[in-house]
Amino acid sequence: MFGPGPITPAVRALIIANVGVFLLTLFAGRPLIDFFGLTPAAVLTERRVWQPITYLFVHSPSAFTHILFNMLAVWMFGVDLERRWGTAFFLKFYFTTGVGAAASVLVLSLLPFAWTQTLWAATTIGASGAVYGLLMAWALLFPHRQILFMFIFPLPARVFVLIIGAIAFLSAVSASGGPVANLAHLGGLVIGWLYLKGPRDVRLTLQYHLTRWRMERMRRRFDVHRGGKNGPWVH
Repeated sequence: MFGPGPITPAVRALIIANVGVFLLTLFAGRPLIDFFGLTPAAVLTERRVWQPITYLFVHSPSAFTHILFNMLAVWMFGVDLERRWGTAFFLKFYFTTGVGAAASVLVLSLLPFAWTQTLWAATTIGASGAVYGLLMAWALLFPHRQILFMFIFPLPARVFVLIIGAIAFLSAVSASGGPVANLAHLGGLVIGWLYLKGPRDVRLTLQYHLTRWRMERMRRRFDVHRGGKNGPWVH
């Protein structure tokens, strides 16, 4: 079967909103992109604080494949996630990764490096940062599902995410890779991972292993051995 099945409410709303803004962009052109796209200079000096959110809905009218593949990814990966999480948590995750990707661009635009200084006046548009966050979440929840890399090579989801993360990173730090969009992609991946597997999850994992270590120490202290498959506990 191609795709995840029937569309879910939040995914439908996101696609409608993105397509609607795209149609407006066909008529309004560059002024709309400049006003709603993410430009660090505009956000930090002109206080256009809406841009870290609104840029997610703006796509270039001259690149139809940009919005096509973004919305295809929102549908293919977002439907599974919304069914698993529910609409409220799905939307919270979507906008957290999207705004987090924007924040990564804003922070890096302030660094004193030649390749980051170009970000200051550059405009980032598109839902790709949030889409990469969805892909990260999908790979964490369904790590063994198959994805066709370049629509040809089947790869487990977790391997696919590692590959595109490496591509985004290498493209971001290379002069020919177009750092703006790729930094947003990489930011979406990292924020998605931190949101799902960040400090809270790490803390719970450490507590689990600490509890197991304490139990093993108590077993050795009181000479309690695991019975395993061969029998019950032996005291």
